[in-house]
Amino acid sequence: MSEDKSILYLFGYSERMGKYLEKLIPLLKSQKSKEAKIGLIFIHDGVINTSSKGKVPDSVRELIDLNVNLFTMIPDLKARGISLEHILDSIKPIDYGELVDLIDATPKLISWM
Repeated sequence: MSEDKSILYLFGYSERMGKYLEKLIPLLKSQKSKEAKIGLIFIHDGVINTSSKGKVPDSVRELIDLNVNLFTMIPDLKARGISLEHILDSIKPIDYGELVDLIDATPKLISWM
């Protein structure tokens, strides 16, 4: 029986207001080195990190370079006035149905909010 090393993070902080993502990245790197399959969903104020308008925080660029699966919640983007056309190319916008599917398919869920 093989162990499923999939981990899904829910991330709800704007990096423009603090260094939360910067603190998470070393943990993600450690998990990647152990061959974990990592997904990260930006929710709530975290969706602000996914906008290509303005300066993209260095920690967001570093996260993109880690080659993890990145998602952002469409309803949270709309609530903050962020257009889908301004989302970074490497981040996939999803709706609530897709969120439920991702959570259901992943054995380990970590909330970082």
